Amino acid sequence: MRYGRQTPVKSVVLPYERSYGTEAVQIYNRSGRTSMPWQELLAEDILAVNSENLYVHMKYGWAVPRRNGKSELLIMRSVYGITHGERVLYTAHRTTTSHNAWEKCIDRLTKAGFTEGKDFKTTKQFGLEHIEMLDGSEAVINFRTRSSKGGLGEGYDLLIIDEAQEYTADQETALKYVVTDSKNPQTLMCGTPPTAVSSGTVFQKYRLKTLSGTNADSGWAEWSVPKLSDTSDVDLWYETNPSLGYILTERTIRSELGDDKVDDNIQRLGLWIEYSQKSAISRKEWEQLAEKPVISESSKLFFGVKYGKSGNVSLAVAVRTGKKIFVEAVDCRSVRDGNRWIIDYLRGKRAKSAVIDGAGNQDILVSDMDDSGVKCRAVLPTAKQVVEANALFEKCLFDGKICHCNQPSLTQIISNCEHRPIGTGGGFGYTSILEGADVSLVEAVALAHWACAGAKEYKKQIVQY
Repeated sequence: MRYGRQTPVKSVVLPYERSYGTEAVQIYNRSGRTSMPWQELLAEDILAVNSENLYVHMKYGWAVPRRNGKSELLIMRSVYGITHGERVLYTAHRTTTSHNAWEKCIDRLTKAGFTEGKDFKTTKQFGLEHIEMLDGSEAVINFRTRSSKGGLGEGYDLLIIDEAQEYTADQETALKYVVTDSKNPQTLMCGTPPTAVSSGTVFQKYRLKTLSGTNADSGWAEWSVPKLSDTSDVDLWYETNPSLGYILTERTIRSELGDDKVDDNIQRLGLWIEYSQKSAISRKEWEQLAEKPVISESSKLFFGVKYGKSGNVSLAVAVRTGKKIFVEAVDCRSVRDGNRWIIDYLRGKRAKSAVIDGAGNQDILVSDMDDSGVKCRAVLPTAKQVVEANALFEKCLFDGKICHCNQPSLTQIISNCEHRPIGTGGGFGYTSILEGADVSLVEAVALAHWACAGAKEYKKQIVQY
């Protein structure tokens, strides 16, 4: 029988001579579950202590591809903590995740020999789950969904960040102080490498700092490939999935692989996409294109509509002016505001076409346009055309063939965005360096520019005799 690699591909472990990891594993295994060697290895590192009996790693993070049982280590650590007098705050990105963690902790405690009502009590309220020991200590586990205010005013010994790829800077600001008053604090972060739609930045920054040796009292472990790789390579499956052969099978992996090579690399091979924190377009490069062009009142207008993953929709417009194309952001609003405001712009006599991107919302807008009698032509781009639009936008921008009026909102986001991969052919979209900023405005501008650039120029025919 073949098994996945049991030691991390990359790791940072501070030296230690003693650990409570074996005891944590024993309690966990008493519940009828059997820990895997890689989990036991990480448990030893996580629960390592120094000569003063303080945790060697005040912070420890790990990243493992999906369905490998990485969160079971959090359950193991939580159960050990509550049975040894610790106050634990278990946080997750989704309420269903924190609720499932509560269910697992109850199950492991019960099967390990602890009795509800005698050894511990629990609160079952969804979103406010709670386990408290009845041994006279203050040992407790609170399960919560993360927010920018969660945990304020409460004190814990152990802070757990599940689904760490979604851990944002404002959430960290609210939560990192909850363990400050503990005499022996520890923070654990566990997740998968972030995808293009992951909202968090803390996990990736923690990884980079720890691997570079600039994070004090911190540890790290990951199973990953160093670059974009062949996802059909079975040997790579075993290199990056430690639970393969235990709870994961080749058949399962084979069935889940899709057409998106980048996503499969991230989710199954643990690839960390390394983005440059330098904006793809600098403020200087953008601002030097600002001007006030003369636009004819008869010029045709081309619109770009981008429904973003943040729940907002952006509208931009482009118009040809001489040898350049003038672009402008119209507005960015919540999808909840409906499409009427977009329709009001598209019904104008000068509106030539609207390129609409955003699965799930394209057809709705087109239907609304038809119902409103809008004559502006709707264009629903393919993924290939979106890639083409982004590439053309940057080419023309750097060639000086684009101009704009230097809108503050557009300047801010366009000078703080970086490329994200689309498909496997080197195509790109945009993602924001500024946490919480909506990059859909940039993408709407690129779509509007693409529509305008691809339109035929109709010149008035001159007949000479």
